[in-house]
Amino acid sequence: MNYQNTLAFAQEQDQNDPLKHFKARFYAPQVNKRDAIYFCGNSLGLQPKSAQAYLDHEMQNWADLAVEGHFKGDTPWFNYHRLLTASSARVVGALESEVVVMNQLTVNLHLMLVSFYRPEGKRIKVIMEGGAFPSDQYALETQVKFHGFAPEEAIVELFPREGEHTLRTEDILQSIKDCGEELALVLMGGINYYTGQVYDMEAITKAGHEAGAVVGFDLAHAAGNVPLKLHDWNVDFAVWCTYKYLNSGPGGTSGVFVHERHANNPDLPRFAGWWGHDAGVRFQMKKGFIPMPGAEGWQVSNAQILPMAVHRASLELFDEAGMDNLRAKSEKLTGYLEYLIDDVHVGKDVLEVITPRDPKARGCQISMLVKQNARELFNKLMEAGIIVDFREPSVIRVAPTPLYNSFEEVYRFSEILHECLEAVKN
Repeated sequence: MNYQNTLAFAQEQDQNDPLKHFKARFYAPQVNKRDAIYFCGNSLGLQPKSAQAYLDHEMQNWADLAVEGHFKGDTPWFNYHRLLTASSARVVGALESEVVVMNQLTVNLHLMLVSFYRPEGKRIKVIMEGGAFPSDQYALETQVKFHGFAPEEAIVELFPREGEHTLRTEDILQSIKDCGEELALVLMGGINYYTGQVYDMEAITKAGHEAGAVVGFDLAHAAGNVPLKLHDWNVDFAVWCTYKYLNSGPGGTSGVFVHERHANNPDLPRFAGWWGHDAGVRFQMKKGFIPMPGAEGWQVSNAQILPMAVHRASLELFDEAGMDNLRAKSEKLTGYLEYLIDDVHVGKDVLEVITPRDPKARGCQISMLVKQNARELFNKLMEAGIIVDFREPSVIRVAPTPLYNSFEEVYRFSEILHECLEAVKN
C-alpha cells in the first residue's frame, strides 16, 4: 500500500473503511474535555456501549429472580457460559467443545499447567520466551518448584540474538530440538507483549510435538488481535484474557482451550471443582469427580455472570465484524503508523521501532524504543490526549485497534509525536 503523510489520505482511508461504523459503538475517554486518541487496547480495551444493557439485564434477573435466576429467565445462569462458547471458538479457531470461558487468566494458566506440565525422568524442562509477561514467569517458576525443581534447572528462556529485539523462528525451533528428550513443555505467548511480535504458533507446536513435548500458549495479546487456528495447528492448550483486545472490562473473565484429544480424557490429572463435574448429576452432591466432556471439565467454580455479560456484548461485535476483516484493517493501520513514525523528521535518531517490520509478524502494536527522554516524551503524549503505554526502561507501546481506531487518529498521533519530540529535545 502506498501511504501518504497527509490528512486527506488518512480521511480517505477512513471513508473507505468497511469497519468505520464500529468506532461509534465504543465510549472514548476524555482528556482536556476532548475525546482522547486511545492507543492502549493492548492493556485495556474500550467499553462497548452495548455492555451496560447486557449487564443491566443480569442485574434485573438477579433482582427479579434471585437464586431462581440459575434456572429461570431467558438467560439462566446455570449454562450462561455456553452463551459465549461459539463466539469464543471462532475467535481462537477451535471446536466449541474445546473452549470454555471461566476464571481469570493466570488462574487458568495454573489449572492448565497442573494437567500439562507433567515432568518425568529427565523430561523436566520448559521452554518459554525470555522476558515473558511476569504472570507467566511467576506461574512457571512456582510450578517447577512445586514439582521439586529449581527454576534455573527446569526453565529455558529464549532471548533474541545480540543487537536484535525479536526472536527468530529458526532459533526457537532449534532450541526445542536442542532440548530434545529433556523437554516436557513449550509455553509461549502467542504475541510478545513488549515488542508485539507474533510467534509462528503452528511451527512451534509441530516442533514441540516432534520433540515429544506438550505445547501451550498464553494468548493474552493474541485473542481478538490476530486470527488463530488452535485446533488445526494441533495446539495442546491455551489461555487468554478478555480485557485487552476483547474489550470485556477490567478484571474480565478468561478463556481456555483444550484440544479435543485431551479434552475427553477423564484420566488426565487436573484440579477439579464442582462446576466441572457432570452437569446431569452435579446437584446430587455425591463424591467422585466425573468431568464434563470437553474443556468444560476444567471448570472449578460457577460462572462469573456479570463479567461474562460484558464479554457477551463484546463477542457479538467480533462476530459482526469478523476476525479476517479486523486483521486486514489492523495490518493497514500498523503499516500506516510505522510509515508515519519513520517519516517524523525531528527525533529520527532517538526513535527505533522494535516491532517486526513485516505486518504479518506483528499484532495491533508498534513498540518504539525511545533513546532519549523516554518518560518525558510519554508524559507529553499523554498530556496531549494520546493514551499509550510505557514499559520500562524506555519503550512506548502504541496499539491502534481496528474496531475503534481510525487512520485519522494515526495521522494525528504522528503530528503530536513530532510536536512532543520537539518539546523534549536536549
